[in-house]
Amino acid sequence: MKLVDAHCHFDFPFFDGRRAWELEVAFDEGLVGLVIPGVRQRDWVRVRDTAQAYAGLYYCLGVHPWYVGEHSDEALMALDRALRARPERCVAIGECGLDRLYGNMSNQYPWFEAQVGLASELGYPLVIHSVRAHDEVHATLRRTNWSGRALVHGFSGSYQQASKLVDLGCSIGVGGIITHSRSRKTRDTIARLPLEALVLETDAPDMAPEGVEVGANSPVHLRRILECLSDIRGESVDYVASVVFSNTKLLYGETLW
Repeated sequence: MKLVDAHCHFDFPFFDGRRAWELEVAFDEGLVGLVIPGVRQRDWVRVRDTAQAYAGLYYCLGVHPWYVGEHSDEALMALDRALRARPERCVAIGECGLDRLYGNMSNQYPWFEAQVGLASELGYPLVIHSVRAHDEVHATLRRTNWSGRALVHGFSGSYQQASKLVDLGCSIGVGGIITHSRSRKTRDTIARLPLEALVLETDAPDMAPEGVEVGANSPVHLRRILECLSDIRGESVDYVASVVFSNTKLLYGETLW
């Protein structure tokens, strides 16, 4: 069994002094790698260095909608230059997107659209943050004539919204939220979508599974999310693991793991 954590903030200070141990435990549970999203320019070097320090780890560069106000046009030019250089182990653009609950979406749109444009031009996948904005994300991708690969991470919308995104070429991130019994809508959506549209993620240290302290999530828990997904769908753990592993390779790159 091979598992990849498709979205894990492994560079965050929460993991300082414990990364090697976390990976050792997670590897014993089937993890073979993870992808670290970038959220703002000042963290890009840390994200890169964390990924390059361990086998099987890769990263993304991008500007998260929460942090667009910290950046000027220079940051977008720096992102463009960095991505055109095809840096080693950089596999996607993001985390970018829209968030209705944090900040002003009118300020977020230009940054999201710019990163969508870069992805289209340079052939990178997108890692998309979408909170109460799935319809707007879909509309933006359509309006910009985007085509390619993308992960809509931490999805918690409706089946209809997910289906529209999948039809555009997006993968849906499945994380700890499905382990919470109260998350009926998300669990129903994940049960009904094609398995080929799903990838596993932890969003660690955030998006903790049920019973895990808030802010203390870890790639160690990815196996538990897999088992919950298997139970929700009524499919064997080995089968689900095999398909979502293939999905993740299609998203980020066939030769990575």
